[in-house]
Amino acid sequence: MPPSGEHSPTSLLVTLIAVITATKLLGEIAQRLRQPAVLGELIAGVLLGGSVLRVLDPTNPVVAALAEIGVLVLLFAIGLETDLRALARVGSAATTVALVGVVLPFAMGYGVVTALGVPTVPALVCGAALTATSIGISARVLSDLGRLHSPEGQVVLAAAVLDDVVGLIILSVVSVVVGGGTVTLGAVTRTTAVAVGFIAVALVLGTIAVPPVFRLVERVQVAGALGLFALAFAFGLAVLASAAGSATIVGAFAAGLVLHPTPHRKEIEHATTTLGHFFVPFFFASVGAAVELRALADARALQVGALLFAVGVLGKVAAGFAPVWFRGHKLLIGLAMIPRGEVGLIFAQTGLATRAIDAQLFGAIMLMVLGTTFVTPPLLGRLGERRDPERPTDLPGEGGVDDLVAGTSRRQGAPGTPTPPESVPGSAP
Repeated sequence: MPPSGEHSPTSLLVTLIAVITATKLLGEIAQRLRQPAVLGELIAGVLLGGSVLRVLDPTNPVVAALAEIGVLVLLFAIGLETDLRALARVGSAATTVALVGVVLPFAMGYGVVTALGVPTVPALVCGAALTATSIGISARVLSDLGRLHSPEGQVVLAAAVLDDVVGLIILSVVSVVVGGGTVTLGAVTRTTAVAVGFIAVALVLGTIAVPPVFRLVERVQVAGALGLFALAFAFGLAVLASAAGSATIVGAFAAGLVLHPTPHRKEIEHATTTLGHFFVPFFFASVGAAVELRALADARALQVGALLFAVGVLGKVAAGFAPVWFRGHKLLIGLAMIPRGEVGLIFAQTGLATRAIDAQLFGAIMLMVLGTTFVTPPLLGRLGERRDPERPTDLPGEGGVDDLVAGTSRRQGAPGTPTPPESVPGSAP
């Protein structure tokens, strides 16, 4: 934030102008190149960060607060679009894909980096970053291919959600370890119980308390009150999750799960997306700004990043073939599980912020995240037979996570307006 160390309103305004302009412009360029907008926002952060223009300082308290709000809004949006009943309907195939897609990449990632001499805690962060799957990016590409409502698409969506839930638990465990805890079975069990227990309690109590509360809120005539109360609820659960010893993002995600069944979900999603258009790019830009290009050019960072990318791809593709009884297109499932996207970035940023990893390992994880996110749309576009794009109402699409991550625009999503082939990420040439 220019000048260095200054916290004046003018300095903040300069940073706001730079981040908003750069993320939107480069996000548009990324979409035109058939990639999700998040990649453009990451590159914008790299350019604005200390390695190039020195406009955006991710360690600045104001910038860090904006980025923290951004990631909470993003996890809340993911929770809002997660239908637990739909996950149950997909059954054992999705569960198998999810569990193998977590265990295999985590074990392979941890193994390869420890073989290179990386200590235990940084290796845990590297392994954890490989577990997640980007719901927004995968759903967007499958929708463009007309595969979102296919059996394969449903398995991918359910498995991606389960991956993220397990990933959040792993992140909570890693955070405890970084805070001075030890990697013991008791510590892992306790942290897992806190994370799962918090989500379970939030769902039970939320099912009882939320409907009457929101009926009262509905009577408030102030414009936008319902959406803002929902966001306040998400931030409140984030605070409670932190107080309970879990991660704040677990609370935000749980809030989304609680509010998913509410009849007011579309209005809440609209408010969340509107707020997210400002805050979420700050998170991605801050992640990009934390990248040190000199660390990326380091031979060891390139080596670790390449290995993480390789095991990241292999682990998820193998997971697609894990349910041997499933008769669908297993390779399609495996490829759709590859992108780490926004959730992988959360792991990387958390590891860097807690000093569990250094700039070199952060750069390696960033290379893995960028690589897995870049390769998925074109691979799926070539593998999947293109049909009429689906625009579902209850899954990531208009105005939700897809809008915040993959970059669905109002022009693309407008009723009756065909989506130009050149603007569809992952479409076949």
